[in-house]
Amino acid sequence: MNDKENLLSDAFQVFMREAPQYAEVWMAAVQNLGKISALDKKTESLAYLAVLSALRLESGIPFHVALAKDAGASREEVISAILVGLPAAGNVVTRSLPSAIQAYDSHGA
Repeated sequence: MNDKENLLSDAFQVFMREAPQYAEVWMAAVQNLGKISALDKKTESLAYLAVLSALRLESGIPFHVALAKDAGASREEVISAILVGLPAAGNVVTRSLPSAIQAYDSHGA
């Protein structure tokens, strides 16, 4: 398992292990959507973090922070991406900050 795979949530690991055909189809769709995005990888990763935070999907934060950091995002950009949803989603986005900061500080260190 590589560094980012270690950051996958328990739920996603179970999904991949127990429903491999579904996981394969899901991942193919995700990869194909990424191929057609007009956003560069860093911007797309930061936007995804904002969506995860607003939807309270904290379990995906560490993995996607690692992707953002690998794409060149700074610690401050990751924090800003998490907090960009404050006006629309409210302070629930702050729940993602601890895991985002911990993931950023530990990834690639």
